[in-house]
Amino acid sequence: MPLTPSATSATVAPPIACDIFCAVIDNFGDVGVCWRLARQFADEEGWQVRLFVDDLRTFARLEPAVAVERDRQRVGGVTIEHWREPAHAGETIDVADVVIEAFACELPSAYIAAMARRERMPVWVNLEYLSAEDWVVDFHKRPSPHPRYPLTKTFFFPGLACGSGGVLKERGLDAAREAFERSPSARAAWWQQATGAPPPDANATVISLFSYENPAVDSLLTQWRDAPEPVVLLVPEGRISGAVARFFGLPSFKAGARNGTDGTGGTDGEPLAECGSLRAYALAFAPQSQFDTLLWASHLNFVRGEDSFVRAQWARRPFVWHIYPQADEAHLPKLDAALAHYAAKLPTPAQQAMVRFWHAWNGVGTPDWRDFWSHRAAYEARAASWADELASLGNLADNLAQFAKGQLK
Repeated sequence: MPLTPSATSATVAPPIACDIFCAVIDNFGDVGVCWRLARQFADEEGWQVRLFVDDLRTFARLEPAVAVERDRQRVGGVTIEHWREPAHAGETIDVADVVIEAFACELPSAYIAAMARRERMPVWVNLEYLSAEDWVVDFHKRPSPHPRYPLTKTFFFPGLACGSGGVLKERGLDAAREAFERSPSARAAWWQQATGAPPPDANATVISLFSYENPAVDSLLTQWRDAPEPVVLLVPEGRISGAVARFFGLPSFKAGARNGTDGTGGTDGEPLAECGSLRAYALAFAPQSQFDTLLWASHLNFVRGEDSFVRAQWARRPFVWHIYPQADEAHLPKLDAALAHYAAKLPTPAQQAMVRFWHAWNGVGTPDWRDFWSHRAAYEARAASWADELASLGNLADNLAQFAKGQLK
């Protein structure tokens, strides 16, 4: 009698192929977002992902496994291509099922032509920058026909409001954070590795400071120095490090060196710099995969740009955002749009103090630490409830994957 085919012998559809193109414009945000997205597609969707990046040196700061001299490599389940024109051009180009141009970078003309020749048209997505402004919902998923080819590009907007694309979040992120919070040994090990010292006393306020250059930092450092309770400052090496060094009278502020307040050097295990109530540690620049732990170890996080802004929200800690500054203060309406979502359900005094402090950190006024941090309990409660609200939107990778799958049917 004939055999009945088993379920395991049925034809399995090949995984969806996805190409992500990323041009590194400034800092780490562009490639940081693209790298998170690529890994989520590979890890959680099982897609075959290629990430085209034009600046591997910047990428390697975030992901040390990236070899800057290689044109093609495989890292973390993702194929990484060094994107250099006229490379990846010609008749033999292999176009993916889903093509994502990140942050309005322009695809190679040869690749677009190859997309148009493909028997089955790919899903073409322009992944935009994150914005909390109201207009984002109206433009999210808006199609844009190509002027020459029978191709349609769809604009996909990350956002904080219902009707936007949401933001990136790995499925295991909450479990990883909760495990860290429950484990005194894990926290102690992190402090030892990051600072060379044990965790601070329970009465200390731990603050991480990841920022662009900011003239308001001198005022804040002075207020923390003079605070009635101890403040422990964690500063990843970066664009704010020089200002911190100048405040403490140090020639530099780099991880590894142990300095006294006079810059002459101290014993191993001492804070890098100390003055009044303020102790400050310089942290080595960490790979992207280790950044979340810094946020979890802190009571308050100063973050910048897009990627760390999103991670701060998932950390369920109060945070202060240094938005990327633009000419003619065009960034301030975007800052206020984020505040309109995040601070909306705070009691009025706490909400007003947050708005004043965020504005001051972004160049409008002088930050008042005591005014701001007097609402700590309200901010901590809001950080947790906001993370739950944000999660209700779904995460960006899932939302984008579901959109693409629907178009491929």
